[in-house]
Amino acid sequence: MKIFEYGDFKIICESQNTKYGFRHIATLFKNNFEIGFEKCCYYNRTWESFEFESVIYKLRENNKDLDKAIKEEEFFIKLKN
Repeated sequence: MKIFEYGDFKIICESQNTKYGFRHIATLFKNNFEIGFEKCCYYNRTWESFEFESVIYKLRENNKDLDKAIKEEEFFIKLKN
């Protein structure tokens, strides 16, 4: 499990094994209330620049509150560190 924080937002990410590979799950919280959830399934390995990048990007794209609150470059730079 890995936790990313950005302002009022917290993203909790997990990796789970599946029958055919693995999946990344991300849950989005704002002020400690759950407001979003996404998952990405993989059959092999990922080519992400940092772990959980794809599922976090999907979460951002599908959540208007998070998308409005951030600038993409700043968001991913902060998450990588």
